[in-house]
Amino acid sequence: MKPKYQVIIDEIKSNILSGAYSLGEQIPTEAALQEMYKVSRQTVRKAILELSNEGFLRSEKGSGTYVSNQYRSKSAGSANNKTIGVITTYISDYIFPSIIRGIESRLNEDNYSLLLASTNNDVAQEKKALEMMLSYGVDGLIIEPTKSNLYNPNIAYYLSFKEQDVPFIMINAYYEELEVPFFCLDDVQSSYLATKELISMGHTQIGLIAKMDDLQGKYRMKGYIKALGEAKLRFHPEQVLSFDTETKQDLSANLKEFLNENRETLTAIVCYNDEVGLEVVHVCRQLGISIPDELSIIGQDNSYIAKNANIKLTTLTHPQEQMGRDAADWVIKKLQGKKDLPNSTYYQPELIEGETVKKITN
Repeated sequence: MKPKYQVIIDEIKSNILSGAYSLGEQIPTEAALQEMYKVSRQTVRKAILELSNEGFLRSEKGSGTYVSNQYRSKSAGSANNKTIGVITTYISDYIFPSIIRGIESRLNEDNYSLLLASTNNDVAQEKKALEMMLSYGVDGLIIEPTKSNLYNPNIAYYLSFKEQDVPFIMINAYYEELEVPFFCLDDVQSSYLATKELISMGHTQIGLIAKMDDLQGKYRMKGYIKALGEAKLRFHPEQVLSFDTETKQDLSANLKEFLNENRETLTAIVCYNDEVGLEVVHVCRQLGISIPDELSIIGQDNSYIAKNANIKLTTLTHPQEQMGRDAADWVIKKLQGKKDLPNSTYYQPELIEGETVKKITN
């Protein structure tokens, strides 16, 4: 359990960093804080002293304690060594090492430092990461949003960056409630091409597995529905399996149930990404479903796990390293005062043929 003075420190700091307390504003008196947190005056004073030492507060004798922004100059490096913050959902998994490699290679060219954090697609961890970036005083920020298809409770922190004129750009997705520049794969097109490929191979009963707390899942479902509509094929809700960050750990069990229920009808599945595609392969082996003879599978993102799997997954491209480079380049140019930078960039996916799709012959 946190010491009581630390709870006060964390909450006041959060209020300053999120903009709930603005620069120069007087914070509640010691007596009010004592009452608010049910602590002794000594505990309150310890918290205020620490926040003052860190540059978040300044006290004026006989007047009160006020919000300061000295923490920015304390943490920021020398003027010629700028630091770019990078917040991604994951760091060592899936396509993220390639994205980060792209960011790093571009930042190195201009001697920028990189400060890295991940959220595990959890908004509480995103809050911590944003507070760390604001406390450190990063010069720019590259963010992959957390649960981008849901309301985000951390919007105030992003607005704080805007108020401080700290440029930031989003990758892979964006928060629709914020006006924010982004670099994304055209996710609608990715699933559309995957579904269209299966239709061209004679499949009419095509399932979808989609992660629905991220914007990519919403758009990938849209592409799937679009391709079915163009081909005049019916959309069957029972042929869609959706999951989110929390239910991902139950995906294997849910897939078994889904595949057993649809075994007589489904001949193909469009998967949210390669990770899901390979999980489907794994479950099919357990159930004795032959791939691609009985079931065709398409992944998405052309990740290293698809390249290194013991079956060559049919998939679609994702810019990965290029996206990282482009995002870092955008932030650098913004800091250099360049105008007319793009507000939205979509990369076009391309199909990569593997051995998990088979043509249906009547």
